[in-house]
Amino acid sequence: MLTAARLSRRFGDRLAVDDVSFTLEPGEIFALLGPNGAGKTTTLRILAGLIAPTTGSVEIDGQRMGPQSAPQLRARIGFLTEAPGLWDRLTVRDNLLVYARLYGLPSPTTVVDEALERFEIRDRGDDRAAQLSKGLKQRVALARSLLHDPPIAMLDEPTSGLDPASAREVRDLVLSLRAQGRTILLCTHNLDEVERVADRVAVLSRRLIAMGTPASLRNKLFAPRVRVRLSQPAEPFAAVLRSAGFSDVHVDGRVLLVGIANTAVLTPDVVRRLVEAGAGVETVMAEQPPLEDVYLKLLNRRGEAS
Repeated sequence: MLTAARLSRRFGDRLAVDDVSFTLEPGEIFALLGPNGAGKTTTLRILAGLIAPTTGSVEIDGQRMGPQSAPQLRARIGFLTEAPGLWDRLTVRDNLLVYARLYGLPSPTTVVDEALERFEIRDRGDDRAAQLSKGLKQRVALARSLLHDPPIAMLDEPTSGLDPASAREVRDLVLSLRAQGRTILLCTHNLDEVERVADRVAVLSRRLIAMGTPASLRNKLFAPRVRVRLSQPAEPFAAVLRSAGFSDVHVDGRVLLVGIANTAVLTPDVVRRLVEAGAGVETVMAEQPPLEDVYLKLLNRRGEAS
């Protein structure tokens, strides 16, 4: 669908993006993560054909992005910028009509009516954009970026500054786009959001530090652990497990965190030994470090290697 090959971009003496490569597949949500100044927005602008890379190339369906092909290929992309960028003095309908006409769509009024319906904003069509909440503005901006029915959607901080209810609405819209078979490139600082929706994750700090599914990145960085909550203080039972050969055992009040190479095979053995020792086992579950821990550890490794 979309391939970025060894992209680099300089602004004068500053190297903003350095040798970045990845491929996006139809029907996936690909999250691009990184600290401020990591080159995320620059990468999106290159992929959308808004600026040219200093080196490297972008291909969409096998066609290379260039001065001649960019206008045609940009029509296959919907780009939602971090700021909604609506005209406050125009109505919602007129904001969308302007873009429907800029896209050269046939029957722009019909297209806008369908978008208002699809994004559940028909009842706000005659409201000026200035009257809308942040969440509704973001919904209108997303509708605008998809008016021309592009197979690829690039979303830069789509839930930034939104309250939880509005953020959830936008997140549900993103999931609906994936269900339609669209390719979604999501650029965000909201790691909880990424945990909920992303199929693959790339961590960028000018260069790509790591790329993979959230589960695969987690497994590379953290050993599997089992979290066992007891009905009494856990410290005495840590010694029981250590004497049985489980060396990676940590105590947190009534909780034991036990490192186990094969959780499916060895977890029953852990529980059996604890029960035999008199422990009251309340819950047993796999310990899964949050994506935030994975992200920070990857950035720390990058810092240590620099």
